[in-house]
Amino acid sequence: MTPLEAGAILCAGLAAGTINTIVGSGSLITFPTLLAFGFAPLDANVSNTVGLVPGSISGAVGYRRELVGQRSRAVRLGLASGAGGLTGALLLLAFPGAFAAVVPVLIAVALILVAAGPRLSKALASHRHAESHRSWPLAALFYATAIYGGYFGAGMGIIMIALLTIFVADDIQRLNGLKNVLAALINGVAGLLFIAVAPVHWDLVLLIAIGSIVGGQVGARVGRRLPAPALRLTIIGVGLLAEARLLLG
Repeated sequence: MTPLEAGAILCAGLAAGTINTIVGSGSLITFPTLLAFGFAPLDANVSNTVGLVPGSISGAVGYRRELVGQRSRAVRLGLASGAGGLTGALLLLAFPGAFAAVVPVLIAVALILVAAGPRLSKALASHRHAESHRSWPLAALFYATAIYGGYFGAGMGIIMIALLTIFVADDIQRLNGLKNVLAALINGVAGLLFIAVAPVHWDLVLLIAIGSIVGGQVGARVGRRLPAPALRLTIIGVGLLAEARLLLG
């Protein structure tokens, strides 16, 4: 690896950590960067996942004030997310490449859900009782999302925040903080499996991790200051860019 390549990967990690904390889809920066430098897709995917775990943790720490009072919610969804992340990682090792075709579809659906989230949430309000009554459907959907996250994960944050805004009546900043915790858990579980059995490149992991840790703090500072409508528009904007990049190659 040349110094120029190392610098580019470090910067990609910083950008990915920032975007993941605010929105999600940071892997659409780091993963193509690794492919461009000649790394095999599986090697790039697993190394990218492991490298972004510290950044996800950094972003969650940056949102710690918004996490106050969400412990029970985080535990319920965390169990489903951890199980899904492990399932997705196992599927990646068993069937690499199988999910690539559905990534644009998943992100497109997530963007529609984010945009329609407030209206859907309001429409569901008359049918809501206690949040625990909605916990099982949301947990099932998070398990499915985490499978995708453990497998590839680009746009996972967009899908998670869309589900949270529809099923949970809370401020979007608090939900974004919860999303960062769950993303760290999903990537962490998948990363542990990859470390044990997959071809992880530790030089790549180190560069991405350093960049994403800094990016996580930058993303938290920026994201926490955005008003809810601005955060929603940012999510949609980044998602559209990610969608265009995937469709256009």
